[in-house]
Amino acid sequence: MDQRLHRLEVTTRGRGLVDITGQVRRWVTDQGLMTGLLTLWCRHTSASLLVQENASPEVRTDLEAFFRRLVPDGGNGLYRHEDEGPDDMPAHIRTALTQTQLSVPVADGVPVLGTWQGLYLYEHRTSPHRREIVLHLLGTL
Repeated sequence: MDQRLHRLEVTTRGRGLVDITGQVRRWVTDQGLMTGLLTLWCRHTSASLLVQENASPEVRTDLEAFFRRLVPDGGNGLYRHEDEGPDDMPAHIRTALTQTQLSVPVADGVPVLGTWQGLYLYEHRTSPHRREIVLHLLGTL
């Protein structure tokens, strides 16, 4: 059994989903492990990770519209924590409702994803950020 560790830096343009599938797939392939388990870990409390539809951009638009209705910025006095602005606490809530860790099987040297699945960093803040995703691959040659 072998292990590999990598830190993937992702620059966001503000709120929304950033497709990281290609970067993750390339790194996994470069490691030369044929069978195993890939763990992705987001090191932030205002961004998260998703496995989501990767073909239709309307899915990402609808997802963001849903979260905008569910967790509005500012909250009209609903939130006490606003240390970094009106999108601060909503970003933390969005992260709590999604996930900061994903586990993806690896077979034949690549992540096992469905036909329409992609890996996404979901930025919950409205301004651009640099985010770090830790990739841990455990597997065999």
